[in-house]
Amino acid sequence: MLLCLGGGFAFIAIAAVAVIALYNRLVVLRNRVDNAWSQIDVQLKRRYDLIPNLVETVKGYAAHEAGTFEKVTQARNMAINATGVAEQGAAENMLSGALKSLFAVAEAYPDLKANQNFLMLQEELSGTESKIAYARQFYNDSVMSSNTAIQSFPANILAGMFGFIAREYFEIEEVAKETPQVSFK
Repeated sequence: MLLCLGGGFAFIAIAAVAVIALYNRLVVLRNRVDNAWSQIDVQLKRRYDLIPNLVETVKGYAAHEAGTFEKVTQARNMAINATGVAEQGAAENMLSGALKSLFAVAEAYPDLKANQNFLMLQEELSGTESKIAYARQFYNDSVMSSNTAIQSFPANILAGMFGFIAREYFEIEEVAKETPQVSFK
């Protein structure tokens, strides 16, 4: 009888260790997703900081393009104030479209295209866009790992009990994925 009780205790101990390990794995995955989102946020803020300088530089050459500048400024403000992954994605799509319009305006001004400040800002923005794309990929990979763990058996039982939820992917429209092409001929 004592041997039987010892086997039951061992089973309970093993089950408890398995639950703890599974819970800790879910916590690690949740934290990885949160960290990945904060990396996107850092790059988006860098992008937002570059945009006013870019607009001001273009404004100096193309003051009569006020509608384009307003669209860029409005889109930037919407992106800054966006909450949640889906709203952020929609705002980033609008901002990317507005930036394309800004670069189209810049294309019409040869002196602007040769301006060192404009070239530097454009290069910084291009580098930031690449970093955003990388951060977005890392975030979406982290979301996939987390969502798979949360939806897999037996983790789905534990995830439901402790409030772990599936996360949204950070997606952008196909049109917005195209990098604006500016030619300096």
